[in-house]
Amino acid sequence: MRKRIVAGNWKMNKTYEEALSLVSEIDNMVKDEVNGDVTVIVAPPFPYLQSVGKLTQGNDRMHLAAQNVSEHDSGAYTGEVSAAMLKSVGVQYVIIGHSERRMYHHEDAQALYKKLKAAIAQGITPIFCCGEPLEERDADRHFDYVGKQLHDSLSYLSNEEFDRVVVAYEPIWAIGTGRTASSQQAQEMHAYIREQLSRLFDAEAAFNCSILYGGSCNPGNAKELFAQPDVDGGLIGGASLKSRDFTDIIKSF
Repeated sequence: MRKRIVAGNWKMNKTYEEALSLVSEIDNMVKDEVNGDVTVIVAPPFPYLQSVGKLTQGNDRMHLAAQNVSEHDSGAYTGEVSAAMLKSVGVQYVIIGHSERRMYHHEDAQALYKKLKAAIAQGITPIFCCGEPLEERDADRHFDYVGKQLHDSLSYLSNEEFDRVVVAYEPIWAIGTGRTASSQQAQEMHAYIREQLSRLFDAEAAFNCSILYGGSCNPGNAKELFAQPDVDGGLIGGASLKSRDFTDIIKSF
């Protein structure tokens, strides 16, 4: 059985005190309210990783993620953070290839492949993001666009390495545009992603890979989205900054 996962990407939000308050609320709500086998991940900004991780140590469902990682192991790379550094403060997952990193920091497929390798080498599970912008969706090129993202970064991994990877689909066209992706559209793309993964690796590896939905998931649509056969959870943005909303999404399985 592949993992059911709800991951909260806090992006560049919250002060230190606000971050500790938020994770404490989430931790308590998950302990009190969440039943069933759901992996809960929180990805705070870099400065808060160790403190947030310590607050969740007693909760087996709660896991710590970083929002990015360097492709380099060490060296003169000012402002970068290595996979070994992340591991040393208890990080278990790392988000790689988020649409904002691709857009604002021009991260290309080869750099993302190197980041995947760096994380996997340290025993950290990558959450690899893919997804198409509005112009690709409107031109009916969305499948080819996402398929190329998968091929160009993942195909160089071995089967054993890929077994460590979680995939997250972000329909960029449905974020901040006023347009909404339906659960049917989400399922259609998730099924396509799983099919492509079976071509890159094998059917068993593709079946076992958790594929998360990252397009404005909220307490109102999470249940319908998570009911789709190829949607294994969510990569949550804005709603992960509110403990009540985030917990309600986790409870949508």
